[in-house]
Formats: sequence, C-alpha cells, structure tokens
Amino acid sequence: MSKPCPPQPRSRPVAESRPRRLVIVSNRLPFVITPAADGSLVSRPGSGGLVTALLPVLRDRGGVWVGWPGLVDHEADLEAALASAAGKAGYRLAPVALSAEDQAGFYFGFSNQVLWPLFHDLQSLCNFDPAYWRSYCAVNHNYAQAVLAEARQDDFVWVHDYQLLLLGAELRRGGLTAPLGFFLHIPFPPLDIYLKLPWRFTLLRALLEYDLIGFQTLHDQRNFTQCVRALLPELRLTHRGSRARLPDGRQVRIGAFPIGIDAAAFQRQARSPTVLAAADALRAELPNRELILGVDRLDYTKGIPQRLEAFRTALHRHPELQERVTLIQVVVPSRDDIPQYRDLKTRIEQLVGEINGEFTRPGGWVPIHYVYRALDRLDLVAYYRAAHIALVTPLKDGMNLVAKEFCACSVDSDGVLILSEFAGAVAQLQHGALLVNPYDLEGTADAIHQACSMAAAERRKRMQLLRRAVSRQNVFRWVNGFLEAAIASDLDTFPLPDDYLPSAEAEHAFWDTELA
Repeated sequence: MSKPCPPQPRSRPVAESRPRRLVIVSNRLPFVITPAADGSLVSRPGSGGLVTALLPVLRDRGGVWVGWPGLVDHEADLEAALASAAGKAGYRLAPVALSAEDQAGFYFGFSNQVLWPLFHDLQSLCNFDPAYWRSYCAVNHNYAQAVLAEARQDDFVWVHDYQLLLLGAELRRGGLTAPLGFFLHIPFPPLDIYLKLPWRFTLLRALLEYDLIGFQTLHDQRNFTQCVRALLPELRLTHRGSRARLPDGRQVRIGAFPIGIDAAAFQRQARSPTVLAAADALRAELPNRELILGVDRLDYTKGIPQRLEAFRTALHRHPELQERVTLIQVVVPSRDDIPQYRDLKTRIEQLVGEINGEFTRPGGWVPIHYVYRALDRLDLVAYYRAAHIALVTPLKDGMNLVAKEFCACSVDSDGVLILSEFAGAVAQLQHGALLVNPYDLEGTADAIHQACSMAAAERRKRMQLLRRAVSRQNVFRWVNGFLEAAIASDLDTFPLPDDYLPSAEAEHAFWDTELA
C-alpha cells in the first residue's frame, strides 16, 4: 500500500492576469491507456457518465484533469501517451500513481465493496474490512498530493464521486485555500442505511470541508442533510437544508444538480452518415422486428437479471410478441476482480441461454442478442438510433445517462423509453417515459407490451417531451448551475482559446481521431 507522503510545498499564487482554470479530480483520467501490440501505449476516451458529461465541458479550456491513468510500471511511455491525449483534448492530464495493492484496497475494496453497495441500499453486500478503510485514507492523501502540485489559488477544484470523499479534508490539511466543490454521481443513502458505516462521522466531516456539495436529486440531498442533522447536531442547517453553518462560522452550500449530456452532440452524431449506415445494417440483420435495447455496465445495481426475467415474462404473457421483438442486451465489462461481478456475469449468461433455448424458432428468430464488450461512441450511437425501445431498469441509479442519450439519439421521435422508478433520471423524464418497478416482473412485461403496441402519434408525443427535457437540462446547464452555486461564475469565467473550433467541428475532429 502507498504510504502517506509529507505535505508538499504549494506553488506561489500566480499573477491575476493568468486565466482561471477548472481542475477536475476523479478516480480515473478520462482516457484509457492501454499497451499496443508493439509495446507502446495508446489512449482512447474512457467510458461512463462522468467522462461523457465532462469531456465536452473541459475540452480546450486549458484546465487540468487529475486521476489514475490505469497503468503502473510504464512511466516513460505513459508520459508520452498522456501528452498525446492531452494535446487532442485541450487540457492537461495529471496522473496519480497507484500500485496494485492500492487498487485492491482503495478501489476494489473500500470504494466498491463498502461505499458502492451501501450507497445503493445493498448493505448486505458490504465488506467492512478495516484494511480497506486504511487504504482508502492513504490513497485519498496521495490524490491530494497530486492536486496540490497542480492547483493554484485562483483555480476552482471540482472533485467527483464516492472514491474521493476524503479529498477535500486532505486538501485543506495541505494548505489549499482555493474554492472546492464536490459532486456525488451515485445516490446518497438514507440515515438508517448510512448508520451501518463504521466511519460515518469521519466521512461526513470530510465532506463538509468542501465549499459546495452537489447531489443528483433532491432525494439524495435530503438524505445527506438528514444524516448531518442526526450525527453532527453541532452544525446548523439553514435555508431548507441548502446550507450548513459550521461552528467556526464557515458555510457549506448543499444542492441538487441533475447531471446532463451534450444532447446537441449526440443528435448530430445520430444524424451522421456513418451512424445511419451502421443503424440501417443492424435493422437489416433483424428485419420487421421491434428492437428493444438494454445498455449497461456489468453491475448488480443495473437490474439486468430482473430485466431478462421480465422480458421472458412478456413473451409468456403476450405471445403475440414472439417472433416480433428482439432484445439486444449490451453488457460492458466492469470490475472483473470482484467475485460478485463474476457471479453476476455467469447469471446473466445463464438467463440468456435459458430464454433463447425456450423461445428460439426454426425460422431464425432468436429473442435475445447478447453483446459482452465495450462499445465505442459511434457504435453506441448506432445502437441507440437502430432501437425502437430502450429498456432502462436499474434497481437504483444516481442518474442514468443511457436514458438521456437514447432520447437525444431518437431524432425521428419514434422511440419509447421504459424507465425504472428508481433511476435519478425519473425526476426529469417521468412525463414521457413508461415508468416501471424493476422488481415487478409482470408490470415491466406489460410495459414492454405497451411500448410495442403504442401508436405512432403517442410515441412521437412522448419522445418529443423527453427530447425537450434532455436538450434543455444539458451538461452545460449542469456545469453552469454548479459553478454559479459554488463561485458565482459560469463557464465563461474559464475562457476558450482564440483558435477554438466551433463545437460541432471540434467534436467531429476529436471523436474521428479517437474512434476511427
């Protein structure tokens, strides 16, 4: 395990003439660094909601992104690979070195066997190993050293997600006085579940070292303030829980900021000739079918087994769907080192085999097409464009950007979104989506039948509502809302260079370079 390093001297404040920068801090850098066949290292954009949201925001603004590059023991090659990726992205990449032991204790251990299940109301899956906690503390300290080496006092440091809950306290301990914001991308649990955490006081107090704490939904914000009231009664919550006044007089702002996507970029890509050709090819392989799409990272919170059982129930309850519908289930590999995830993969594959074995017909109809691999951006958009129905049914999710991406890519307004009541996105998309309880197999099955039977006019009306919501509450509105709450500023405070490409042109050049 990495040992905490002594605080490093911070650089002196720079002259005010230098532009203010965004310093983004997350567990991983937004680029995946992988070895090539010749032994060199190559980069490609990472996946996940955080990367999807922030890539278009930070691009070309000259800021800094701090995170783990995903590799060890490639120091020389790594520097060149990061420099190449940063040149294309238009901001600096600052790596944090982690050992295999760090990853085992900090990431696979405390982050994903304690915080992840606990914050998703699955405390029975937690492993409260004290060694995991010690690793989590040490690694958060190491991230702080990397940030202190990069940040200036006039920067805005924006920390992301559950892996770095302690980072604000470490940065303050290291002497950083720049404004700090924190955004939690996953749910925050209610008091009765949060109480199970042995280190509950330490984490709450560390979070309150940030100037602004952001959550996906009002429900998550209320859960947090409930925990603060119960566990830290010396603090005073004001303005309906939107501010916490500390004993030393400092105030911390608390708010809900639903994350969005770059909807315009998805719409442009969905209309591109490359995507149209790929979508037409997918539909040609499965002609005269209603294509139902599920896209999920391999995770027990996504409700994939329940979704497959609901699809099987739909075929039984509504036999007219047989040979008329095909479910395309894409599962993106994730956290293979955790036994629960390996068991989940086995369970999914067993269910797919059972359902296909039960319903496949000699004429060639196979009810489920199962894809287990990562998709690049253009392939993903092609799946969105080809599908008629999106089945987004997590057991619990902070937001779920797949739902929003599908709506943005439904440029003909002919798609239907079936959405779990327990996804954070339901607050914004409830008026156009068909809402389901993912534990209710028959209810979800009936929603699948309703979506397949829905008249074109109703599809169009519902999808237009969804597309307006996704376009209006986009990623730039999310960032501006967060910055306004944190430092009374917006993205214009972090200027683009004079030679900045217009959005569509820059995006085309970036994704073509990375994904061709």
